Amino acid sequence: MSGHVYRVTEVVGSSAEGLDSAVRTAVARAAETLHNLDWFEMTEVRGRIEDGRVAEYQVGLKVGFRLDEES
Repeated sequence: MSGHVYRVTEVVGSSAEGLDSAVRTAVARAAETLHNLDWFEMTEVRGRIEDGRVAEYQVGLKVGFRLDEES
């Protein structure tokens, strides 16, 4: 069988350091629970403001993972 079938789930990552860190946090956490992660798509970007400054970045991700092959 040459093709793959994927399942997609959505996660949100956050970081006070920046968008890259928020993405990496979300992917790392998803990888603790899911396996065969292959790709992500950033669907949302938002943040939290505290005292007139950016306090936290948040990113919404769709994460794609391959379903196990049939035995």
